[in-house]
Amino acid sequence: MISLSKVEQQAPGLVSLAKTASVSLTKHGLAGQRAAVYLVIDRSYSMRGYYADGSVQHLADQALGLSVNLDDDGVVPLMMFDTRPYPIVDIHLGRHEGAVAGQHALFGGDRTMGGTNYQPAMAAVVDNYRSLATADPALVIFQTDGVPQDVRATADYLARVSKLPVFWAFVGFGPQPVPFLQQLDTLGGRVVDNASYFHTGARPQAVPDDVLYDGITGEFAAWLPAARAAGILR
Repeated sequence: MISLSKVEQQAPGLVSLAKTASVSLTKHGLAGQRAAVYLVIDRSYSMRGYYADGSVQHLADQALGLSVNLDDDGVVPLMMFDTRPYPIVDIHLGRHEGAVAGQHALFGGDRTMGGTNYQPAMAAVVDNYRSLATADPALVIFQTDGVPQDVRATADYLARVSKLPVFWAFVGFGPQPVPFLQQLDTLGGRVVDNASYFHTGARPQAVPDDVLYDGITGEFAAWLPAARAAGILR
């Protein structure tokens, strides 16, 4: 965990988010819990409005506010995906402002936004996490606004990686819930329930930070003892 004074020094704009995330973690019995927080962001064409209005950057800020309570490096690995995953880059405490817009532009901006495949992005995150050789679990915030083109591959993969210390917190954007994400949340055939689903609605930034954090941390808290009981976590 990073001290609040360090957050105040390096990223004063994130202090409120860090405090709110801390309250949510404590509420769910996660004070002192460690985890590697990842952020995976949908870059399909239907997402262009959410990049333009700052909703995606706001989620990145929220992820960093959560991460400073769970990790000690002040970094959230960020992956964008559409039909394919893009290279993972790190969002740093103190160098987070405009990070999403910068990466989006680097990858070609709106003109190169593609379709939606979840499974390759999920596999790339798992590969990155395994390379860390850490005993801490991974908490992957996976944002999207629609059903992928690789429905079967995604469901099969989520079940297959349920034996790993990786929890998938799916966050949906858009006016209507994403039925496929609801299906993943209750998917059968898994060693343990390794996923949650929280829907923000059409105006993600209007969702109070504490509500979003509770939507992520509540089921993560339930997964931890189940994963320990199954021998997935120490």
